[in-house]
Amino acid sequence: MAVDADLARRLRELLAGERALSEKRMFGGVAFLVGGAMAVCASHEGGLLLRVDPAQRDALLAEPGVDPFVMQGRQMAGWLRVEAEAVQDDEDLERWTERGLAAARAAGPSTKRGR
Repeated sequence: MAVDADLARRLRELLAGERALSEKRMFGGVAFLVGGAMAVCASHEGGLLLRVDPAQRDALLAEPGVDPFVMQGRQMAGWLRVEAEAVQDDEDLERWTERGLAAARAAGPSTKRGR
């Protein structure tokens, strides 16, 4: 499945003006990074791949349209997949994006930037 170009556009609009923002192709999607730390990604599978505070992960999994992010058969702590239907509304997209931004800011600058 191709990246949802409309979702990527909506994320760009939401993130316009965010300091230290960069955009990069990652995980087959379009990822948005803050200070080199990925915050949110328009997934090639539809919906979002989202960084979250690991302490909030279990509570967020209870929300509709939210699943663990699994990579190579392993659930990734601090990451969630949010289905496209759960972010069709602009307010919902903004709410999830803010969670990703907060987690990326808390992660601090990436030591891998500039590679």
